[in-house]
Amino acid sequence: MDDSGAPAAPDSRLDGVVWDVVVVGAGPAGSSAAHAAAVQGRRVLLLDKAEHPRYKTCGGGIIGPSRDSLPPDFKLPLQDRVHAVTFAYDGRYTRTHRSERMLFGLVNRDEFDLRLVQAAEQAGAVLLTGVTVTGVEQRGGDQRTVRVTAADGRVFEARAVVGADGSASRIGRHVGVSFDQIDLGLEAEIPVPPEVAADWQGRVHLDWGPLPGSYGWVFPKTDSASLTVGVISARGDGERTKQYLADYIRRLGLSGFTPSVESGHLTRCRAEDSPLSRGRVLVAGDAAGLLEPWTREGISYALRSGRLAGEWAVKVAEAGEAAGVRREALNYAFAIKAGLGVEMRAGKQLLAAFERRPQLFHTAVCTVPAAWRAFARTTQGHTDFARLLRENRAARKLLAMAAR
Repeated sequence: MDDSGAPAAPDSRLDGVVWDVVVVGAGPAGSSAAHAAAVQGRRVLLLDKAEHPRYKTCGGGIIGPSRDSLPPDFKLPLQDRVHAVTFAYDGRYTRTHRSERMLFGLVNRDEFDLRLVQAAEQAGAVLLTGVTVTGVEQRGGDQRTVRVTAADGRVFEARAVVGADGSASRIGRHVGVSFDQIDLGLEAEIPVPPEVAADWQGRVHLDWGPLPGSYGWVFPKTDSASLTVGVISARGDGERTKQYLADYIRRLGLSGFTPSVESGHLTRCRAEDSPLSRGRVLVAGDAAGLLEPWTREGISYALRSGRLAGEWAVKVAEAGEAAGVRREALNYAFAIKAGLGVEMRAGKQLLAAFERRPQLFHTAVCTVPAAWRAFARTTQGHTDFARLLRENRAARKLLAMAAR
């Protein structure tokens, strides 16, 4: 529909096109995939059910690996630059650490995702919104294409498809993605007076929570005078997770302010043997269950896996026989497992130890300089959890102590 309410004119760019790559989902993973394929001069269609900009439940932390995976010349719409972290253990034993160098940046996801979509379009991808994908059909024989069907009956045909349609992915179901960790995140966007926003400027709050594996966060969006406050815990205890968020907001002295948005979502981590492709269809980001298991950080995983998916989707599109398609899809899976998969394995080790001994982790990061430096270096992108456990004896010792 256009602004007058009349049906929108057909887009001639879509008529009878067999696309090289169709990407389903225009979040960070999908936009990165579309950009990576489009910069190679391929015909790329990017589908999304929502119009951009749109609200997304997410703290909006941009750590080093996220920054390093953005398209060239991408300008981050930063709301704040974090130089300090206040740690707490279920509201107690508070300690603040500061860093001369920025630890990470904070964005509003509506602005960030919109700019990623625009970068993909500038690279040559065609964006089509208002499309809810309901079916995927792989066509063999002489066709060698994938047909993507929308709820309104439209059909899009491509030589390769990237599924990046979130943690409840329709494309992920087609591929057969399975999960071994599902968590519930709850979040409130709280507008605050300028003087309250100023108190939080440049500082985030992390609270190791009362439920196994849980924690809470305050991420200040100083430029828009709001605080993103959230908690996450394993799915299955929703009422206690809701109570944790309410208690957390109250302890922070923020219960007198009315949230502009209250939302929740499930995060899903892939099982280690979960597939990443099926025929000419690849999955990336949340659709593949790719996120950091301990912190549940997903933006960097989305950007990195999306870029890889876009690059390998081009190779899948160019492959002729089924054997060539299988080879390129396996190469994509290997690239993911050799990088993000190794990091996820380390994150699952850390989560298991954290669930047993959260106070030990809190004591370490608050009182052991090496632990604080490791935290800072990880957020800045100088190391990751896998390298930390492999190269840092103190980190391995902490893990061993937590396992006792």
